[in-house]
Formats: sequence, C-alpha cells, structure tokens
Amino acid sequence: MVSSVYIHIPFCQQICHYCDFTKFFYDEKLANEYLEALEKEIETNIDEPNKSVRTIFVGGGTPTALTHKQLERLLKLISKNFDVENCLEYSFEANPGDLDLEKIKLLKHYGVQRISLGVQVFDDKMLEEIGRVHRVKDVYNNLDLLFQQELRNVSIDLIYSLPHQTVEHFERTLEEALSFNLPHYSAYALQIEPKTIFYNRYRKGKLHRPKEEEEVQMFELLRKKMIENGLNQYEISNFAKKGMESKHNLTYWDNQHYYGFGAGAHGYLPGKRVVNLRPLPAYVEQALKNGKPVLHEEPITRKEQIEEEMFLGLRKIKGVSIASFAQKYNQDLIQLYGSTIDRLQAKGWLQVKGDAVQLTEDGLLFGNEVFQEFLLDESS
Repeated sequence: MVSSVYIHIPFCQQICHYCDFTKFFYDEKLANEYLEALEKEIETNIDEPNKSVRTIFVGGGTPTALTHKQLERLLKLISKNFDVENCLEYSFEANPGDLDLEKIKLLKHYGVQRISLGVQVFDDKMLEEIGRVHRVKDVYNNLDLLFQQELRNVSIDLIYSLPHQTVEHFERTLEEALSFNLPHYSAYALQIEPKTIFYNRYRKGKLHRPKEEEEVQMFELLRKKMIENGLNQYEISNFAKKGMESKHNLTYWDNQHYYGFGAGAHGYLPGKRVVNLRPLPAYVEQALKNGKPVLHEEPITRKEQIEEEMFLGLRKIKGVSIASFAQKYNQDLIQLYGSTIDRLQAKGWLQVKGDAVQLTEDGLLFGNEVFQEFLLDESS
C-alpha cells in the first residue's frame, strides 16, 4: 500500500550556494503552467479522489515562493485528491520571509498541520555567504505569525560545518534555535554536491571549511544540546520531543512506499522506483500530454529492497528490528549479515541490542561507511 505523498514545488527566489535539488528561479507564468501540469500528473496517477494517505509533504524548492493565488490553487488541488482531514501529518516546507499572515491563514484553512522552516544558521553574514535571501529577523517574524495562528508544530532546519564556521559559532546558532522550544529540529553537516556554487569553489580551493575534527565536535555538541533541551535523537540528523517525530520522513527510513509528484520527484511504489523528468519545460510538456512525466522506472529487486531496508533503517537511532525484517523478507537478518555485523561490532560501530541492530554512539559518526557494508553480493 502507498500511504505517503511527496509533492515538489521547484521555485526559489534565489538559488542557495549548496543546493542541488531540482529548482528554478520563480516566474509567475511558469509557475502557473507548472501547477496545471502537476494537477494533470496527480489526477492521472491517483486512482480515486480524496484518497486516504498517512502523510503529505510539500517540499522544494520553496513551496511558499508561490503567490497567494497560486498557493491556494495548490492547496485546493491537494485537498481534492487526498483525504487531508484524516491525514496524520500534512507538512509544508517554507523559507523564513516567504510567509506572511495571509499565506499562513491559507495553509491552516486547508489543513496543513506542520511547517518545516529552512533557517540554516542564525547569522546574517553567514546567511548571505551561503546564498540565502532571508535574515534572522525573518525567522522571528515568521515564527511569531505561525504561533499567532496556533500553528506550533514547527521544525527548524539547520546546517553546520559551513565555510568559516567555528564550534563556538555553531553553539550560538543552536542556543538561539533552541530558545524557541520547538517540537522538532533537523541539523545536517554541509555536503558539497556537484553542480553547485560551493562545489565550484571547493574544486578551486576557495572554500574554507572547518576541519574534520571540528565537524565531529559540532555533531557531538548538537546531540548534547538537544538532549539537554528534552529532544530525543530519533535519526542521525533529527531530534524531536516525544511523539513529535516526522511521520513523513519515517516513511523513508522505514522503507515504505510513497508517491512522488513534480519535476525531478522520486516515487517508491510496490516493486518499482519512479523518477520524474527534471528539466521544467520537459516535465510540463510531458505531464500535460499524458500525465506521466517519467524519466525512468526501474524494478526494485529483493536484493535492493533488503539493502535499502538496512541502510535507511540504520539511520534511525533504534535501528532495524530483527523480527520485522524476518516478517518482511522471510529471512534471518543476523544469519544474512552475520560476518558484516561481527566486523562492525569489533570496530565499535554497531551493536545488537534486544530485537534491534543499531549504530553505536561512535557508529553515528561513521554512518556512511557502515551503510556501505550492507550492500549484498550478487549470490546473497
């Protein structure tokens, strides 16, 4: 069963220096065409109106870069096709400064329950250096407006290990973020992705990043501060008050099925993965033509499902359930991965605790290296 929906809105007022997501400078005419194409794609691929789903996540780009009229059109489209009223979690991504009172009232009126706010860092100079349009005052303003409308299920996204950032600087950002006492925070180390401004600077030796040991200190500080403030780490980069974990993101980490709609969106359907066309004109043309703007579909083999179960599931602090794995794949996890688990336990990166295989505290620092170990050879 497909119980989650991701909808991609690719428009931004400015392209951030680190971002490699599918995104385009906002243009009103293009945005109208895109919404028309998105409507055709969704209605072609959803087999019933008002479809029941557990979670909806609208991301980008910046969904709130749309005008009030376009935002309402998008919200009406979602409400028409999905049972928003009985959805467990309905989230919108937003950039500070893009939200005003009218947009917030629209989001609330159409059933949006959760806002994910892309703050990144509490420092105006550093925001400018990483290509963000908003400033710190916009965060305060938008949170104030959200709280006025009783929208308190807000998550803040942060990035650390930024150019010229020190551990002390990151600590100040953390303390300011935590002063809002929000139910959820995400914090990611900066990744240098191809085809980004930062990648070009990095290749030229002009990107001055913190040392590796400083990045480790930032991660350890992050964990310490979150725990001190009553937030549980439930995934490597995500922290929440009890019961406020992101249900939509857990869909991914639990390796469950989800629809992906929009330019460059990925869907994971029973037995196959679907990747949409990324260039905006190609997406719009194909979606309007037949509602299937697909770049390629690929079958997911049992081997790939098992691999993804492990490297997605191990991102969760509670790890992968041995019993659930056996029920899902009719195979003993310990028997299948015995030598790998032994090797990683000997390194101190992995542990078997009750029903779970999970990363240790040291293992959290070496997640990507651990995940690589769970790729099966062809004979498995």
